[in-house]
Amino acid sequence: MQSTLTPEQGGINFHLSENQQMVIDMVRNFAEKHIRPHVMEWDEEQTFPVETFKKLGELGLMGVLVPEEYGGSGLGYQEYVHVISEISKVCGSIGLSVAAHNSLCTGHILAFANDEQKKRWLPKLATAEWIGSWGLTEANTGSDAMGMNTTAVLDGDHYVVNGSKNWITHGKSGNVAVVMVRTGDKGDSKGISAIVIEKGTPGFTHGKKENKLGMRASETTELIFDNCRVPKENLLGKEGEGFKQAMYILDGGRISIAALSLGMAKGALKASVEYSKQRFQFGQPISNFQGISFKIADMATEIEAAELLIMSAADLKNQGKSVTKQSAMAKYFASEVCVRTATEAVQIFGGYGYTKDFPVEKFYRDSKLCTIGEGTSEIQKIVIAREIMR
Repeated sequence: MQSTLTPEQGGINFHLSENQQMVIDMVRNFAEKHIRPHVMEWDEEQTFPVETFKKLGELGLMGVLVPEEYGGSGLGYQEYVHVISEISKVCGSIGLSVAAHNSLCTGHILAFANDEQKKRWLPKLATAEWIGSWGLTEANTGSDAMGMNTTAVLDGDHYVVNGSKNWITHGKSGNVAVVMVRTGDKGDSKGISAIVIEKGTPGFTHGKKENKLGMRASETTELIFDNCRVPKENLLGKEGEGFKQAMYILDGGRISIAALSLGMAKGALKASVEYSKQRFQFGQPISNFQGISFKIADMATEIEAAELLIMSAADLKNQGKSVTKQSAMAKYFASEVCVRTATEAVQIFGGYGYTKDFPVEKFYRDSKLCTIGEGTSEIQKIVIAREIMR
């Protein structure tokens, strides 16, 4: 294993296979050509660039983990980490949406749908013909998922769904959603089920688009269900398995957010290194000053440590082993590193770092979501401690 944390490579050489390097090069070239020129435009206007995701789908990047028989790329978690991190080096918003589509909605159907359901939904999701969303969180039940109020009552051949979900990525533009609903007693983990609801189903609408601090090109809205009748064959697995399914999906989702964090941290570091070499003060580049070089040393060291944690979790995931502890560690550490790195990047840029003319301002705003989404840092600590004590 060779350290190669340079502006060009931005990470650790894990003896990449030829195919893995091809994937990285493809994603890197796509991000430079189709994403970088529009980053600030999309951010300022809060544009969710659907057509860009269609192009990503054509390259197989919206179904990275989906087997080829269902229209996906059939790749593993290490390739997936590279895909998310390479996109996120350029734009965290696009990285977040690619991650949410792949690991949450598509990932849930891949993991728990029967073959008929997989054939129905996965080919459309893997190619980005459809954009996917995933609903667990509610207004009054953030980390307390078992207290959810959204219900699904069986009525003949349909479930009647009532309630709402908050902070849903692609809640407006998504074509299909995997939604956790209460089919049993409130507070009982076995009272929650997972159901797939397609856009256009009567009674299924979305709320307002959230006006966010960062990740502004990644659409976030509320999902609303008003006597929404969903065919019972849209149930994933059996009734009462939804909570267990969701926790399994979040294990993989934490690797996604860790990869997102890693990419943004690398992007902020790259920008900082380049700027510190170009910015002259007192007759020399500021990279010569110990105050700046020590910051860069700390940033680089923490990024490499985060990458090792992430790749360890990805390797376990590829082997089909439990990753609850490792993914929580990776997500917790990488997200906090991302925030620290983005903060120090702004400091290195000084006043320029506080303007929208330079990329670190956006990394700074985008980074904070990583310590909140798919389980806060505090929740990750609870998960880690529980696993250790077990």
